[in-house]
Amino acid sequence: MGYNYSMDLGRQYVEANFEGVETTYFDNIPETADVARVMERLIQEDHKIIFATSYGYLDYAIEVGNQYPDVRILHAGGLKTSDTVGTYWADSDDAMYLAGMVAGSVTQTNRLGFIGAFQIPQILRTINAFTLGAQSINPNITTTVVWTGAWLDPAKEAEAANSLIDSDIDVIAGQVDSPLTYSETAEKRGVYVIGKDVDISDRVPQAWLTGASWNWGPMMTQLVEEINAGTWEPTHVRGSLKGGDVVLDPFGAAVSEATKEQVLAEKEAIISGEKVVWEGPLVKQDDTVAVPGGKAMEIDEIETMDYLIKGVIGPAS
Repeated sequence: MGYNYSMDLGRQYVEANFEGVETTYFDNIPETADVARVMERLIQEDHKIIFATSYGYLDYAIEVGNQYPDVRILHAGGLKTSDTVGTYWADSDDAMYLAGMVAGSVTQTNRLGFIGAFQIPQILRTINAFTLGAQSINPNITTTVVWTGAWLDPAKEAEAANSLIDSDIDVIAGQVDSPLTYSETAEKRGVYVIGKDVDISDRVPQAWLTGASWNWGPMMTQLVEEINAGTWEPTHVRGSLKGGDVVLDPFGAAVSEATKEQVLAEKEAIISGEKVVWEGPLVKQDDTVAVPGGKAMEIDEIETMDYLIKGVIGPAS
């Protein structure tokens, strides 16, 4: 019920939208040379398009792609390409900013929590966007981060959630493989949650506020169409809230009508371009300026983000 499931929903969407197309999937493949062996196995079995969905697969994808010029490999995120490898991603930052607004409107303690897997740019930017959204409601809000060091470790995730709740935090967000464990822990403890990757509002109805979910299918389908038509180029394809590749999940019962109206108005401002989440001023934890006022960040700056902003408690590396 998380990131991997969202990618599999994309795979199923591709199958459903191409007559006669067959797909094969492997899961639980480490970000090591093992993934190169899996890709080579798929190629030997005559697969022509491979979606590599985990952050650490990119170098292996390029290595394998260089050996098989007739195969196309599409990697989830990253800023490297080759003749046969391109990247795709959907920026969930805007949706997490909006989710942060919801969290900021509901919290009674002004203390939010976040459970993260690894200190990589894709998670650091999620934390920062979430915190910026909350601070747009109340600049005194803080976000405390706990790192688990694993994409999926339910025991650590439950321990982290309990630790955050014990420190007077009343809204928990996260980015691990699945939001299920920390969300169920929060519901048992009577605090609120922000979801990520897949809408699990029906699993934790009392705790649920909102979340940011992926919608990979249309993007994957477009990429397959381009490859089949011979028009594909190895670029960085990026989806968005505006394009529907990321979805702001439904609001929970605890979210007031006034907050809903405010958040949805900000969503429209983001979609229209009136509001840009990654525009300065942006200040780091140590009070140095990361982005000056009025400057919009470029894709390479966003996707190599290696810092946390002021108001976030916890290490960035």
